[in-house]
Parts: sequence; C-alpha cells; structure tokens
Amino acid sequence: MIKVTVLYPNDEGKSFNFDYWTGPHMETVHRLLDSMGLQRSELEKGVSAADPNAPAPFVAMATMYFNTEDEVHEGFKTHGREILGDIKNYTDISPQFQISEVL
Repeated sequence: MIKVTVLYPNDEGKSFNFDYWTGPHMETVHRLLDSMGLQRSELEKGVSAADPNAPAPFVAMATMYFNTEDEVHEGFKTHGREILGDIKNYTDISPQFQISEVL
C-alpha cells in the first residue's frame, strides 16, 4: 500500500477554507483518481501540538491511499495539473508532499 501525504504548514497569516477543501476539491480528487487506483482518502484538521497550548504545526493534512507507486505517479501525471491548480481555491499555503510505503 502506498500513502500520499499532503501537509499544509500552519504559517502565520495564511488562510484555509475547510468547506471547499472537504467538498468540491476532494470531489474533484476522487472523480479524477478513483479510476486510477485511489482507494481512499482521509482529511485532518490540526488542533494543537504536543503541548495543548501550542498551535498545530500543520493546519491540515490529507492522506490518500493507492495500491502501487506507479498508480500514484500515473494519476498525478495525468491529472496533477487540474488537482494542484485547484489549491488556490481553498488556501494560500504551499503544501508539502510525501509518498510513503505503508509497512
């Protein structure tokens, strides 16, 4: 199982529209990637760091699961421009990406 993690750093002065992200954006992601191997996705909203009085290091995180690394790369090679181009509609944060193998 391959996991794609998208992390949105909690940078001061940045905005994030959770309604758009969890609605129209993820609908687009699934519409484009389900047929290319996307098995499921999870969305998270940061609430705090380990210290409950400290802000979360990431305002949001998305996790997408695929069977193979090839599925990930083919899916994003085919539809990445549309998916990444939609980011501006819900945030001005530059996301970080990591592709991992689930052990």
